[in-house]
Formats: sequence, structure tokens, C-alpha cells
Amino acid sequence: MLKFENVSKVYDDGFQAVSSVNFEIQEGEFLVIIGPSGSGKSTTMKMINRMIPHTSGTITIDGNDVTKLNAAELRRNIGYVIQHIGLFPHYTIAKNIAIVPELKGWDKEKINDRVHELLKMVGLDPEVYSDRYPKELSGGQQQRVGVARALASNPRVILMDEPFGALDPLTRDQLQGELISLHQKLKKTFVFVTHDMDEALKLGDRIAIMKDGKLLQIDTPEKLLHEPAHGFVEEFIGKHRIMQNPELMPVTDVMNEKVLTSLPQRSPERALSFMRKRQVNTLIIVDEDDRLLGILPAHDLIAKMKDTKYIKEIMLSPKPYLSDSATARDAIIMMDEAPNGIIPIVDKDHKVIGVVTRGTLLSALSSQWTELEVAQ
Repeated sequence: MLKFENVSKVYDDGFQAVSSVNFEIQEGEFLVIIGPSGSGKSTTMKMINRMIPHTSGTITIDGNDVTKLNAAELRRNIGYVIQHIGLFPHYTIAKNIAIVPELKGWDKEKINDRVHELLKMVGLDPEVYSDRYPKELSGGQQQRVGVARALASNPRVILMDEPFGALDPLTRDQLQGELISLHQKLKKTFVFVTHDMDEALKLGDRIAIMKDGKLLQIDTPEKLLHEPAHGFVEEFIGKHRIMQNPELMPVTDVMNEKVLTSLPQRSPERALSFMRKRQVNTLIIVDEDDRLLGILPAHDLIAKMKDTKYIKEIMLSPKPYLSDSATARDAIIMMDEAPNGIIPIVDKDHKVIGVVTRGTLLSALSSQWTELEVAQ
């Protein structure tokens, strides 16, 4: 669908921001571009909608050279979300979302229906938020409006430039979860720029790693971890610290034993307060004997708490989970099946003793490798 062929960007002062980049993005794919500051990741993304013109090479969408398309029309057909949101402060929320459909000449009724549909989709009640102004919303709510605005004209491609970077960890995790759900539901093509590897691993179908304007590797998260194609890729994602021998490493060596659990009879308000105080984004639901019952991510809790009396009504299946006899390799393989990026670990009595996430997996294995290097 979207293709870069030998694309470079050189500024007037001679600085080469992007150097002969080649890759292709498939329809409906979620591609994350990541790299250190100055790597060219944001420049690469902004060349798609010609916010930054490329110097050489070819960028095509469905075989059409973007330089041959009308720039304004191109941008109206590509959703765009940035870190600082960019809502117009003197426009209501409904008006902010309606900007592109209005420019495209949609009739008023269609626009109103679309605004209401999108506000509901991003978890904001249109009866409450349509007539408010951006300053009346929290940062997380404003970012939801930014996502809704990007989706307003039903574009096939959505560009997102570090959209959650300025948010607190709980809000950020919640919006990441909602974005995953939106992607699965809408099947749009997403190009997402970040500097956070945990975010990239959580969101991306594939991850493109850049450094000094060059694309070093573009692969699935699992292939990046197992088969890094460049020394910097190893360093950046910690892969060379990962695989000593995961088949022999107990999963209990890579799990986090500090698990926030709750009984299923807790109210959603108390549960959310509990999570905020402990600064976690997922509750593990257990019975009176600490046996695993379910999982409750913060984004699901917030989205459904209005009509919920007890969290047992909205908790998700605990699967997948692992027993304490499993290995780190089992966790690595199973992580693909964990829709919330978390795997509970239980003992022989099905009692929760820990959890594994991509972050704890990488961190624990990284630490082990470092210890081995020191010992040698």
C-alpha cells in the first residue's frame, strides 16, 4: 500500500536527515518507527503526507507518487496525530473533530453523526463533551479528541508522532490499549513514531529501527529480539542481553512478584483509585484464596465503569497464563497471545505468584546477561 524507494532528505545546510530508506507498509498494518533523537524517524513519517518534502527517491500510496498528488487533498485523506495534540482552543470539541469533513464538503447531518460516533469510539460521551472546549479537558481526554479528529474523514492511513509522550504512565497505558482496540476494529494502516521501546513492542505489528537517518532493520518484535540484523539494534532493544538460554531459565526468574490483586467484589471507583495509588495499569482478580480469576486493564475499567457495580462484571479472561514450572521461552512465545501484554504466573494450587510483561521479560533477562558478563 505505502512504499518508500531510496528515499532521502537533505536540508539546505547539507544535513542529511534520512538516507536512502527502503520499506513497504501493508494495508491495515501497524508500523512503529523508533530510534534515538536525530535518527530521522519523525522526518521519515512526515514525508508520507508531505509535511516535509523528500529530496530524492519515491514515496507511493497505492502506486501513486505522493509528489504528483495535491498536497492539501493528500493530507485530508491521511489522519495525523501529534504529541501536543494541536486542538484549536477557540473551537468546541465537536468543531475540532469536524474540521476535515467540513473541508471535504460533507453535509451537516453526516458530520454530526460522525462526530458522535467518534466520541463514543474514543470513550467520550458526546452529550457531555461535544460542546466543551479543549481547556476544559484533561491531557488524556484531549489526546482522545486528537485521535478522533484524525479518524474523522475515515482515512486509510493514520500518522502518529509520539502522541502519548507527554502523558502520565497510567493514562498513556490506557490510551495505548484503546489504540490497539481501535486498530483491531478499524483495520486502518497506522504509522506510529516513538522513542519508547516498551511502547513499540506493545503496539507494533512490525518495528522499524532507525539511526543517523538510516533504516537498520524492520521486522516483527519477535524477530527483532531473536534475529537483530545490526549491532546497534542489539544494543537498542537489549536483544544481546536476552537470550542466554531461555529454555533453561525458569519463568519465576523473569516474573515480577509485586502483583496488584483485587477481589472481584470491589467497586470500579475503588479499583481505579487503588491502581492510581499503586501506579499500575492492570489488576489481577483473585478469589479469597488468591486463586486466579481474571485480569482487568485500566483502559477497560475506565471505559466500562459507568454502568458497572462490581469489577467482576467487566474483568477479562485470565488466559493466557503460565504455571511456575514454565520457562522464560514459554513466556516469550506466549506473549503474542496476551492481548493486554501481561501473563499471570500461578503455582500448583492456581494461586497467583507473579506476572510477566514484555518489559519485565526484557529487564530481567538483560540483568542476568549483565551479571554473566561481569562474572566472566
